[in-house]
Amino acid sequence: MTEYFHSVRLDFEKCKGCTNCIKRCPMEAIRVHEGKATIMQERCIDCGECIRACPNHAKISVTDTLDILNDYKYRIALPAPSFFAQFKEVENVECVLHALLNIGFDDVFEVALAAEVVGFLIHQYIKDNKIKKPVFSSACPAVLRLMQIKYPDLLEQVAPVLTPMEVAARMAKEDAMKKTGLSYEDIGAFFISPCPAKVTEMRNPMNTKHSAVNGVIGVSLIYKDIIKQILAIKSKKNEDYEKLHKATGLGMAWGYVTGESKNVDMGKALAVSGIHNVISLLEEIERGELKDVDFFELQACTGGCVGGPLNIHNLFVGRVRLRELIKKCGIQAPYYTDKQLIDLYKRAHFEATEPIKPKTIMHLDEDMSQAILKLEQVDKIASELPGLDCGACGSPNCRALAEDIVRGVAFETDCVIKLREKVKTLAEEILDLARIVPPSMGDSSKKIEEK
Repeated sequence: MTEYFHSVRLDFEKCKGCTNCIKRCPMEAIRVHEGKATIMQERCIDCGECIRACPNHAKISVTDTLDILNDYKYRIALPAPSFFAQFKEVENVECVLHALLNIGFDDVFEVALAAEVVGFLIHQYIKDNKIKKPVFSSACPAVLRLMQIKYPDLLEQVAPVLTPMEVAARMAKEDAMKKTGLSYEDIGAFFISPCPAKVTEMRNPMNTKHSAVNGVIGVSLIYKDIIKQILAIKSKKNEDYEKLHKATGLGMAWGYVTGESKNVDMGKALAVSGIHNVISLLEEIERGELKDVDFFELQACTGGCVGGPLNIHNLFVGRVRLRELIKKCGIQAPYYTDKQLIDLYKRAHFEATEPIKPKTIMHLDEDMSQAILKLEQVDKIASELPGLDCGACGSPNCRALAEDIVRGVAFETDCVIKLREKVKTLAEEILDLARIVPPSMGDSSKKIEEK
């Protein structure tokens, strides 16, 4: 079995051990010991919250670079809808698409166009099947990994449709094979990503065996290159360019929260963004509430993909820009006809082929009886801790510290309150000892008088 890949990493040299990250991590996946943070790989969902929280830029996302393009004969860029919101210099989508061609790509395929297909497929799936509701979007990999760990009972309600990124890669490669005559292996599809979770999803897909995406490049890595090309394109106003933009505003709107819900357009929908808000909502759903909702659009990043940690600009600015860009594009006719979309649905070409499996992270012992005993130990230790959840011990809360103690990676004295109590007790014991005078040093005259 290959080692699980994570995009979010720690830059050890930059880490100051400040503990900001442990309080923001929604999965309690970070510990700080000996002045440095560590990421518990089995808990991390690559949501990127620690990247936002770290004032020292010690949390980073490892993505591919443009060098990976050299491994393929034909290279296709897959820009996310939120990517277009990063450039105040653009007047239309075409400008950004041609800028991508100018930095080394041979073709572009808008993920927004694939998103329209995914929206239609989910709509038809809910319409044609008697399924348990609510149905959850499959678009955000960070949310799905959260559900794998904390809410495994809800996984069966995730729409069995591939993500827009995955659908875009497959459609782009099929088109490229017809256009160029090249083999599938010679064609590379590269997603331009606003978040680290997409990198992890490409390496370790959840609902399909193999991803058609060959690389994921962070927006921040190519931002400056795109800016240069946009300015160069704008300086050549009289040149005519091939029309590359095919997505409608419906697909482009997937870049911000509520965009997917409007595209799916099925019954009562609820859109929630921000990983902590998503957790709060899933807690309610597990308790049996919100049964009247048909579809949930859940996104880990606040504001949707425009709020991704690999983006450049403020999420609110990005949302406004994307909306303005959609207006400038005008009312564009859908690229795919209803007949073509129905055909895609009937062929089940973009359905998930693998079930999303639960993931266990609380592993105390291989032996079940020993694991139960250790769990009792965790409960006992947690009850004796102060319950302040201050994070000064390097664990996110007292319960997490209790788990770490039982797992053998922390000590009770890591808690500053417990340490203070022990120091106080020790100081009192030393003081008592200091007051005791050895017999050989006592006052002999006093002893004679007593006789």
